[in-house]
Amino acid sequence: MEIGNIIPHIEALIFASDKPLTSMEITELINNAFGFMEEKLTLEQIQTSIDGIREKYASEFYPFEVRESGGGWQFLTKKDFHKTVGQLNGEKFLKRLSTAALETLSIIAYKQPITKGEIEAIRGVSSDYSIQKLLEKELIIISGRNEEMPGKPLVYATSKTFMDYFGINSPADLPKLKEVFAETLVEPTIINHSPGELEPAEEVTEGPTEDEANFVVNGNGELLVHEEPGGQVEGGSGGDESAGEEKSPDEDTTDDNNKGDKEDEAGTDKEGDENV
Repeated sequence: MEIGNIIPHIEALIFASDKPLTSMEITELINNAFGFMEEKLTLEQIQTSIDGIREKYASEFYPFEVRESGGGWQFLTKKDFHKTVGQLNGEKFLKRLSTAALETLSIIAYKQPITKGEIEAIRGVSSDYSIQKLLEKELIIISGRNEEMPGKPLVYATSKTFMDYFGINSPADLPKLKEVFAETLVEPTIINHSPGELEPAEEVTEGPTEDEANFVVNGNGELLVHEEPGGQVEGGSGGDESAGEEKSPDEDTTDDNNKGDKEDEAGTDKEGDENV
């Protein structure tokens, strides 16, 4: 039998199956259906036929296509008709996972195979209920036990239902975390530069322009001296008087006492913040 005559049978198998069919499964089913054939069809021949089917339904004339999803081939409506078809299963689409279940599912998807203890170590809370719900919805499976850990705990992994629901074929098809956070990632600003990270500053060969001025401030941030381009000096915020006078010992003691009072007040605020 020619390959062209087998293509309709492959389409019928994919259409009638209630689960995704792999290329190997299709090969076995076709060979069983045509057992009278002397030469069995090979996996390469079936794969070539599937490629022809995919090209056929890729045309705009068809509202559906053949896609590999959930680990096998199946007929799916094209994304342009999602809203139209979504009306048929509106109530089903409204059933969503809780935030806790989504967190647990995400951890399992990216860290599988993983134990319940490792999941709880990442989330920081108990995950018994979330894992049970995900098992009931068949989004995850128990893939075995961790023989190296004490007690040999169960390990969990995503299921074919999970891959079928999200339209992927394996965990490797999941979007990379770097790609997901690339648009929202904010690069940190380096504050403490090492000598090798600092770029050499350009040498200043010219003096200040006429529009530039030099400012001197005290420890409290008050302006002390303002030099005008012509050499004139203007005082600001009482800077001339305080700059030219020396403090007496009594004044220094008073400032130290005031400083101590301010430190006491700051400590009280800090304690209040800690209590809050």
